[in-house]
Amino acid sequence: MATSLVRPTRNRWIGGVCAGLARRFGISANVMRLIFVISCVLPGPQFLIYIALWILMPSED
Repeated sequence: MATSLVRPTRNRWIGGVCAGLARRFGISANVMRLIFVISCVLPGPQFLIYIALWILMPSED
């Protein structure tokens, strides 16, 4: 069973979005952060999506 999509209180750097997504998909938080940083080289709304997820994803506490 998959875990719910929340921003964890531990292992978060800025907003906890990458750590929450990594936990949800069962991968390392550092791998998710690396994927995000690499995706920022490509054109697209990555930062807007990050901010939207930061607002929409509930905190774990």
